Amino acid sequence: MMTVDAKGMACPLPVVEAKKAMAQAAEGETIRVLVDNAIAVQNLTKMAQQKGCALSGGETGDGNYYVEITPGAQTSVEADEPAVCQPLPSGKTVVVLSSDQMGGGSEQLGRALMKAFVFALTQMDAAPDTVLLYNGGAKLSSEVPETIADLKKLEEAGCEILTCGTCLDFYSLTDRLAVGGVTNMYAICELLLQAGKVIRP
Repeated sequence: MMTVDAKGMACPLPVVEAKKAMAQAAEGETIRVLVDNAIAVQNLTKMAQQKGCALSGGETGDGNYYVEITPGAQTSVEADEPAVCQPLPSGKTVVVLSSDQMGGGSEQLGRALMKAFVFALTQMDAAPDTVLLYNGGAKLSSEVPETIADLKKLEEAGCEILTCGTCLDFYSLTDRLAVGGVTNMYAICELLLQAGKVIRP
């Protein structure tokens, strides 16, 4: 059994570390993930269920929790049903970041959530085709060090990073763009109209 100590880690790191362990585990090996909050347990449970893993868990007795994941061990009652072919989406996947915050409410929480979202993008099995930044989102590619680093990782993985030039100029950030290229409204419209999937956190 492989043990991952994810206590004290902020979302989405417990899931990220669990997925790394699953990729390294021997066939049939169980991964035991230690966490310190119920939300992390829920996130790990959803991830394991999505990947068809056997799952168990509980409390460790010291106020913490454990989740045990065995990749590929879950049997499906629908295994004998004929597969249903779903058409693959055509066009590119575009992630739109129109603010340096995610959601409404607390600005501090919103900025933390946006940093976590961009980091989580770097941990996906496949990077989006394009990350498009405009309005307040332009700050993410020019003045937020953590997000700039993650956007660079996405760019290295083949993702196109584009920031609105008008927005950079409005926020006096034109000379501070640290990753990707500059785009314009015509190109933004064209990109969104041709996209197969547009994701707005």
